[in-house]
Amino acid sequence: MKGGGRSWLPMVCLVTAMVLWASSFIALKIAFRAYSPMIVIWGRMLVGSFCFLFLLRRLGRVSLRREDLRYLVLMAVCEPCIYFIFEAKAIELTTASQAGMITAILPLLVAIGATVFLGEKISRQTLAGFAIAITGACLLSVSGETSADAPNPLLGNFLEFLAMVAATGYTLSLKHLSSRYSPLFLTAVQSWVGAVFFSFFLLSPETDLPGEFVLLPALAVFYLGSCVTIGAYFLYNFGVSKLPASQASAYINLIPVFTVAMGFIFLGETFNLLQVLASLLVFSGIYISQRRPRPLA
Repeated sequence: MKGGGRSWLPMVCLVTAMVLWASSFIALKIAFRAYSPMIVIWGRMLVGSFCFLFLLRRLGRVSLRREDLRYLVLMAVCEPCIYFIFEAKAIELTTASQAGMITAILPLLVAIGATVFLGEKISRQTLAGFAIAITGACLLSVSGETSADAPNPLLGNFLEFLAMVAATGYTLSLKHLSSRYSPLFLTAVQSWVGAVFFSFFLLSPETDLPGEFVLLPALAVFYLGSCVTIGAYFLYNFGVSKLPASQASAYINLIPVFTVAMGFIFLGETFNLLQVLASLLVFSGIYISQRRPRPLA
């Protein structure tokens, strides 16, 4: 937006995307109660791909550049392929609330990556704030208590961290591509590649094929494929196309807030005292990192 003003639309899209992504942790927990993780992820991708068949006309004619193919492949391999493998296992081992809290690390990873690969500036204050946030995330993981819904929080949170590493590669490649391709097209590529990729897991003997239809988990899979895979990714891709990668990724910090609230309301999840203090440490670090930082000399 010219004249020094800011457009409100990318910000609204990013906040809405964060609400949808936070809800995905809850939906995954519900879906995993009846179906194996790879079945859920494949079903999610399949629903998203089917929905895009109704949006083909809106995609229009796309002129692919040969030099962009590697970035498209990198984007799709990072997310959904690698990302969902780690996140699916993470959700099995930790609570939705703790997994959501680990996402607060993503802006740090993106900020560092954007500095190295995109030439965006990062301040010492931002780095210090993110370091505090990471300390809080580590403390949160160590203090996690085992339960039926979270048999190994430490490993689960580490796998969620690896998912954030994959999400970093996704965000950076997406930022590179967003100047030439529409958010809708890039989101469609993710869905179609994901549907094909995760279909191979159906052949694995470790994948338990569903023996019955369970309504609520099935609805959760449909919600993940339609509202989250299409809605959240499209809104996030649009926001990234309009804002610097490091600024857009800062909105990821809203996911822990929304996830903790939804985890309490829908799943009855709670934090112990040490986890509450660790969460406050995460948010303190995020607050410091976003306060008018001074650029590095």
